[in-house]
Amino acid sequence: MEPRTFCWALRRLMDGNRVRRKGWNGPGQYVEVQRPTDLSKMTAPYCYLHNTQGDLFADDWEIAG
Repeated sequence: MEPRTFCWALRRLMDGNRVRRKGWNGPGQYVEVQRPTDLSKMTAPYCYLHNTQGDLFADDWEIAG
């Protein structure tokens, strides 16, 4: 099975999935891509990430339900 690294998670995000880490214990914690609308100041897709270096190097990412 492919390691579920942040690289794996980023590919799933770009496909439109929400992702999270198994190690995150709070309910409703996940990452998803935000796509700008005509009303948005943003012009490109983005994610709000408030994570640590440990998250970036972890291999327990999964699709969030």
